[in-house]
Amino acid sequence: MANVSYNQIIRKITVGFGNLFDNITLVRYNPDGTESERFIVPIAYAAKELYVQRLQSDYNLDKKTQMTLPRMSFELTGMSYDASRKQITNIKNYSQTPDGTFSQYNPVPYNIEFKVYIYAKNAEDGTKIIEQILPFFTPDFTVTVQLIPQMNELKDIPVIMNNISHEDSYDGDFKQRQTMTWTLDFTLKGYLYGPVKTGKIIKYANVYFYTPSVPDGQLSSAVGNTANVSYI
Repeated sequence: MANVSYNQIIRKITVGFGNLFDNITLVRYNPDGTESERFIVPIAYAAKELYVQRLQSDYNLDKKTQMTLPRMSFELTGMSYDASRKQITNIKNYSQTPDGTFSQYNPVPYNIEFKVYIYAKNAEDGTKIIEQILPFFTPDFTVTVQLIPQMNELKDIPVIMNNISHEDSYDGDFKQRQTMTWTLDFTLKGYLYGPVKTGKIIKYANVYFYTPSVPDGQLSSAVGNTANVSYI
């Protein structure tokens, strides 16, 4: 059976992208300006349609599986090869650890598209979340990650914000729950890697030195001449 190369790169990138937004804190205030509540906005990997359907089918949110707002979700929406970041394919990188020597060819650059959705029941909650995200993207935010632990190599991965849009689904029906949705489009400039190959650590090497006989004034004729060589 052939060896299977699976470095979990797409999984690692997806989890890492979601972690960028897992500490968004929402603070609400009383009319007198004192703080009434503070909580971290939950985020999950899910498509926008899943949350919209959940909100529309249970606008009172009184079913057993309750979902409160605000909350966030994100999803991977596409991938494309990035020829502008192409590296020489047949160059190998090496890493040596106490466990052995590892080698791997240069990675292949891919742009990975993500969407982040923010769901809120009023404009104030939504803008409080948006203003904790936008200032960090100018329009990119670079994170440093180690995708292949065996190679002990750190990669700078830019995350670029492409667009942001807003949607208000409320149309005045008293039975319909108002939901405001913000959609943020991102491009992550990532890499995909091939298999990692292992080898034993080189502990000994046999090296031979020789000193050719060099007559006076005839150095050029002695270079590369192995006659009358003394080995040490």
